[in-house]
Amino acid sequence: MTEARLRLKEGVTQSGCTWHTDGGADMLRKLLFFMLLALAVTGAAQTKAGDQTADKSMILALENAWNQAELHHDAGAVDALVAETFISIDHHGRLQTKAQYIADLKDTSFNPEQISNTDATVYLYGNTAIVTSAYRTKGTDHGKPFVHHGRFTDTWVILNGKWKCVANQETWTSE
Repeated sequence: MTEARLRLKEGVTQSGCTWHTDGGADMLRKLLFFMLLALAVTGAAQTKAGDQTADKSMILALENAWNQAELHHDAGAVDALVAETFISIDHHGRLQTKAQYIADLKDTSFNPEQISNTDATVYLYGNTAIVTSAYRTKGTDHGKPFVHHGRFTDTWVILNGKWKCVANQETWTSE
């Protein structure tokens, strides 16, 4: 056997570095570790995607609950949905605090009979969600019938473990 082959068989390279011939078990452990790591990462990604789907569904349900609260002038329901620091910019561009928004909600001279959201999209950013949607509201205002079309953006944040709306902005559109 030549000296080079003998050195290779003994695990010594020409540069003098040694390697172990029992690396099969070592390599198997490394392969198993990386496979388990890949499974864990994949599982975490699937869990996160599942959590995002659940959060998006929850936010859309809260948006629908808000519509129902407005239809029934239910100040208590809206109070539970929005944060203490809630601000709203209405379709006239007027800034309202939570107290002002709820006071307007209690005014029964504005009587929505139907509120429907369309093209609602929820964008999640950790503990924050942004909702964009078109809407249509039909009802009476001081006894006069109306139909309003618009778009809104709501910002939701998890506060004390619950989703709360912290900001709302509405814009009327022609349809």
